[in-house]
Order: sequence, then C-alpha cells, then structure tokens
Amino acid sequence: MRATKFLLLLILLTGVTQLSSAQAAPPAAPVDWRFGVIESYEDPAAANALGAAWTRVRFHWAEAQAGGPGTWTPSVSDAQINAELAAGRMVVGLLIGTAPFAWENGLPRGLWLPQEDPNNTWAVYVRNVVGRYDGRINHWIIWNEPDIGDANAPGHTWPGSVEDFFQLQRIAYIAAKQVNPNAVIHLPAFTYFWDPGYIYRFLDVLVADPGAPGNNYYFDAITAHLYFQPNSIYDIIQSFYGAVASRGIPWKPLWLVETNAPPIDDPAWPVPNWTLAVSQQEQAAFMPQAMAAALAAGAQRIAVFKLRDTPGDVAANPEPFGLVRMDGSRRPAFTAYQMAIRYLSGMTAVQRQRWDTVGQIRIEQADKTTTVLFSRRPSPQTTQVEAVASTAVLADQWGARQIISASGGVFTVALPAAACSQVIGEDCMIGGTTYYLVQSTTGSGVPSVPGAPPAATAAATATPTATPTNTPTSTPMATATATPSATATPTSAPTATPTLTLSATATAVPTATLNNQQPTINSQQLTVNNQQPTSTPQPLTPDPQSPASNYSYWLIGAGGLLGLGLFIWSRRYR
Repeated sequence: MRATKFLLLLILLTGVTQLSSAQAAPPAAPVDWRFGVIESYEDPAAANALGAAWTRVRFHWAEAQAGGPGTWTPSVSDAQINAELAAGRMVVGLLIGTAPFAWENGLPRGLWLPQEDPNNTWAVYVRNVVGRYDGRINHWIIWNEPDIGDANAPGHTWPGSVEDFFQLQRIAYIAAKQVNPNAVIHLPAFTYFWDPGYIYRFLDVLVADPGAPGNNYYFDAITAHLYFQPNSIYDIIQSFYGAVASRGIPWKPLWLVETNAPPIDDPAWPVPNWTLAVSQQEQAAFMPQAMAAALAAGAQRIAVFKLRDTPGDVAANPEPFGLVRMDGSRRPAFTAYQMAIRYLSGMTAVQRQRWDTVGQIRIEQADKTTTVLFSRRPSPQTTQVEAVASTAVLADQWGARQIISASGGVFTVALPAAACSQVIGEDCMIGGTTYYLVQSTTGSGVPSVPGAPPAATAAATATPTATPTNTPTSTPMATATATPSATATPTSAPTATPTLTLSATATAVPTATLNNQQPTINSQQLTVNNQQPTSTPQPLTPDPQSPASNYSYWLIGAGGLLGLGLFIWSRRYR
C-alpha cells in the first residue's frame, strides 16, 4: 500500500512538473561537439539552452592551494564540474598561476629541475591536479597568453623568457602524461596581436630540444584567443597552422578557445572609453561570422568568452563579454550564437567561397548544405549561390526563415548593408545581418532546419532598464531575391581605425574535410590520405575526447593593433 501511494505521488508530481514548463524534461544534449562557451557553470540553464558542448574551468594555483601545498580550494567545486559533465559538456582545465609558497622571482620554484624532483613545484602541482581529475577532465591548457610581454598590460601573466615558458610546457606535458596517459595537453592560448613572432620563437626553442620528437613535441593541440574581426580570425588561424608546419612538427588541431566582440552600447554596462566600436546588434552578427570563418580556417573547436557577466568582471574587464547579463537577461548575441550552433552543426566539410564585399562560406552536412552569407561593406550587396535543389530555406541569424526558389541554376540573395561602426581597411570590421541558405542534397525537397528559438522564461528575457530590446526586426522578403533590412548604426564613431598586416584573398579557397585521418593539401581543396600535410589549412578531425563520440555522432545531426591587443586581452589570469 505504501509503495502504491508513493507511485501515485510520483506520477502526480511528474504531471505537475510537465504542466508547469514546456521544457521540464532533462536538459537537451549539446547540439554539436565543436561549439562551447566559457564558464558555463555560472549559468548552466543558459548553457543548456545555448546548446554548448564544452567549457573551460580555470585552476589558478594561488587559489587552489591558498592554504599551502597540502590544501585544495579551487574556485570551481567538484559539484559544479560534475554538473557540467552530467549536462553532456566536456570540461577543459586551464592551469595557470604560481602559489605564494612556490613563488621564485615570478616563476614556480625549481622549474628547471627534473620533473621527478620533488623540489620542482610546478611538476608536483601538475601531477596533483591532472591526477585528481583523471577521467573527468582530460584536456589541459598550459597557462594563458604568455605572448603579452608588457608587464603593465592587464592581461600580462608570464614574467619569464620564451625559454622559461618552454620549460613550463615541457614539464607540464611530461608530468601530466605520467599520471594520465590519456591527457590531451594544449599549448597556451596565443593572442597574435601582442607579439606575432612569439609563437615562432617558442617553436624554435621547442624543436631544438632533443627530447621533443619522442614526446610529441610536448603538445597535442594549438590554442588561440582571437577577438573582434572574423577576417583576422581566419588569417591568424591559418598562420598558426603554418607556424607549426614550418618547424617540421606533425599536424596538430587548433582550438579557438576564446572569441567575442563585446558591445559598447548596452546601458546595463556602458563602455565610455572604448577602442573598437561594436553595437549589440553587431556582436550578434559576429557570432555566425566568426564561427563560420574559424571553421573554414580549420579550427577544430570554438568557444565564446563568456557565458555570463559576473560582479568580478566589472573590475577585471573594461567591456561586457557575457552573452547573458548579470540580471539574467540575454544580449542579442545569445540568440545569434544559439542559432549558429544549430545551423552549423554536423559539418562534414567547409569552403570559404567569397571574402570580398561579401562573406560567403559553404558548410557541407550529411543531407544538406548551408551557405553563410553577409555583406562586408556599409552598402547592400548581392550574391549568388549555386543551386543543388530547386528550393531552399533562407533564414536570418535570429532563426526567422522562408522558402525561396532558384532561377537559372542559382539562388540570388540581396544582403543588407553592414552597420559598420568600425572600419578595418576597406571593410567593416563586422559584417551585416548574417543569413543561412539551406539546401537539401538528397532530393527530398525542403530541408529540415532549426526555427526561431521558443520564447524563454521571463527571467531569461527580461530587459534591463533603458536597454534596447533584444527582439530583431529584420525579416527577409518572401521572394527568390531576399532583401532583409539593415540594423541600426550606433551614434558613436571610432576614434581610431586600426589596420591589419594580414590580408585575406578570395582566390585560394580551401575545403576542409571531416575524417579521422591526417590530410594532405593541394592549392584548392583538402583531401585525405595517410600522409602528413605539407601545408595549411587543415581539415577538422573528430575529437576522440568529444562527448559526441560516445553517441555515434547523433548529437551532430540533432539540430595598429597593440591598442587592440590591450583592449582584448584584459581578462585577469595572473
């Protein structure tokens, strides 16, 4: 009888829960293993709604062992880490900082001693952390942005030489593999803009070490932090691959662990002394543009820094990086990234087709092809997309969509002018409203595409006082030529127009192909065989550490620049 009452009560409670919310079921699984968000544990419900598949947790040594070498007090708890894993997100650890008891002229005491020497405090710390989280955290990034050499810069974290940093990386690699042979060890994130030559000098020191070839050159993946400019994201990812290849190091995947373009016009967090002008609407447009550009350049995984603003961010950052505000309301970029994850999911190959007045990147998927389109100029543009079907779905970056028809073997799409708050050379730093042209490749008619996200709860959509609405107004016209409206341009004008030393060309159009093997390269397309690549860019290889690999990939188908560097790299990791 007691069991019967308990069962009835359980059924009743289940029914009440189902009636109380349309999303009462367990959190949806991550959409695609490639896309993540930093510090998802600050708002797990928002990370679930986003569809993020991975995150990063910082283990600052001075915090984790604030009470001495025998203590353990990290800023992120085991419960938080376990909750992230339960939600299907892979957790990546960041090892950084020196505890006060190990401090020696800014470096870990005993750093140049053999890694097995107990007086090498860095080796002891690495073994402690990596061993402690063995099986829960298998990816480890060693330090953060050591190429910021200015000790007065907010993001400065490394006081030593390039040789000192190589020793830090080498010791970390050996010590981590000792306690977890399955650990995947990343290079630190390089910023490029602070010191474009740093990665080359670091790699020169690395390859001169006689033990490097026998230890996989002391790293398993490259890491980058690149902000604000989809164009430079593509170029710099390519240059990092080229740097590694130029030193004769076998191909390694690159992760874009941090990217964003924080806005200056949010009344919830105004930015009076900005260097680069970005509106909230432009931050939203940046999301699909940066994701597509990074994929086309060969990035294996990508994450946005960061999920949510926190009180500590105000002191650390001059601008708001969160997709979610401190009050829980969402900036427009949240929805734009949410839709980008869904429209770009399940990618099997990618090709940058145009990068002139128009950004045009084609994403191949299992049963369809999605072409990402946007104007790169402060004027409307028109582009044509080769038709592989008679009709297609044209969706904007918010998920609003319509069906359009091909004419003469192409789809002709009119793209609105970019707001162009910031100019880089002849182009707008961030393009205009982004569109997805989705065609079926199976002959089955109109492909299945994600729709606009359902209305979120009041807590998630509440808008701070005097903050512009997050509801997009652009709606493409229901004709074969879709002409959406442009977004508003903020009244603030930039005080400086930085220029890039890198220049993208639209003639070399690489195609990255998803495969478990290593690629070789020709001038136009990446193909796969068993040899090592001879040049960059590189294709995306499924990550064996990915949560999706445990589910047969069904998740994939489910769904002047120093000033610039100072502005970007202001997170506090020291």
